[in-house]
Amino acid sequence: MLAETIFSAVSVAGLGIAAITAYRKKYLSATRIAAWALVPLGLVMTGAVEWAFDTVFSPVAWAGFGVLGAAWLLLMTTRGVERRRGGRKAAAAGAGPAAVAPGVSAPARDALARPARPAAQGGDAEDFSDIEAILKKHGI
Repeated sequence: MLAETIFSAVSVAGLGIAAITAYRKKYLSATRIAAWALVPLGLVMTGAVEWAFDTVFSPVAWAGFGVLGAAWLLLMTTRGVERRRGGRKAAAAGAGPAAVAPGVSAPARDALARPARPAAQGGDAEDFSDIEAILKKHGI
């Protein structure tokens, strides 16, 4: 009840300031001040102020926020651990073709693991060097 009274008083004071501003022929500023002054009154009329103050002073609501925080902390911790484990496995196995295609047959894996043969001398080798670099970058 006290919060609603305070918010209503703030709205009335803001509308008074808007009226004084309009009297000084600053209509655009007066309209803006009136709009901001009506916001607290609208919050009181919709019941948002009562809901907010009930939430702020409710121990059950704060316990709920604590539970949500704990859940978020647990999720972020497990995500971090999962990333660390995944990163260590990839580093131990190497960033080779097995990491890109684990189900590849042995001959295909050997072909992927072999370094690329030097390109033949000529203009074609220079034309495809950019493409080869992109393919190697993506593990293809």
